[in-house]
Amino acid sequence: MATLEDLSPRDGYADLGEVRLHYVEAGEGPLLVLLHGFPDFWYGWRFQIPALAGAGFRVVVPDMRGYNLSSRPEGVSAYAPAKLAGDVRDLIAERGGSPAFVAGHDWGAAVAWLTAIRHPEAVRRLAVLNVPHPRRMVEALRRPGRQLLRSWYMFFFQLPWLPERFVAAGDWRGLRQPFEDARPGAFTLADIARYQEAWSQPGAVTAMLNYYRAAMRRPPGGATGRSLAPVQAPTLIIWGERDRHLGAELAEPRPGDVPHLERVVRLPDASHWVQHDEPDRVSELLIDFFRA
Repeated sequence: MATLEDLSPRDGYADLGEVRLHYVEAGEGPLLVLLHGFPDFWYGWRFQIPALAGAGFRVVVPDMRGYNLSSRPEGVSAYAPAKLAGDVRDLIAERGGSPAFVAGHDWGAAVAWLTAIRHPEAVRRLAVLNVPHPRRMVEALRRPGRQLLRSWYMFFFQLPWLPERFVAAGDWRGLRQPFEDARPGAFTLADIARYQEAWSQPGAVTAMLNYYRAAMRRPPGGATGRSLAPVQAPTLIIWGERDRHLGAELAEPRPGDVPHLERVVRLPDASHWVQHDEPDRVSELLIDFFRA
């Protein structure tokens, strides 16, 4: 099986007006956009890029705004969820592939959901990994319960400057710690070194945390999520059930929110880092779904 090193993906930059997004691209065929989460960057899809490119897709994986080599506009409002979804729409148009196949993990999944909701013309088929539909997430954070306790860090990140100090302390201990939930060996020392290089880019940590700050100040769909339109794209949900921060009960969306849901695939032995824990299985699921 081809590796990322065998593939030598092409680097590029997309000028989208307010931001300039760095991306890597590999393969030829229909456009497939992969969106990373926190505290990731394009490299988080390193196992899936060669598999999907080899399956006949043109795979484009951006550093989302604020991350790694992409530009970092100032201010919390620059990271509002609507702007993040607009970046994906504009990237798809810039790469000449609208509508595109779209998959996302963690924050990338949240943005993928919102892109399909706000810009249905841009999304051909949608796959999300370990993040619930935004209405389910808003509802879970509005009521007392286990999920609210699991999401304590989202509220901590609302503070000024202190979260930046916390995550950078101890050789980036606060950003390395989430990776410890993954299976042993899923992240090597060489991988962590690449992540630390990305986190060390000037202003990157504040930009990454601003995703949480902006979303809490102006949740997608309003305070209740009720104004969100249904997802029109056929949808696949992949869920690692050993996720410490998101309850497995959140995987199932309300039927009216995702009327074209095709499957919810639960991987009982995978953590939140599902595409790292079970890379071959996740690649297989994505290939089968996007080829349908």
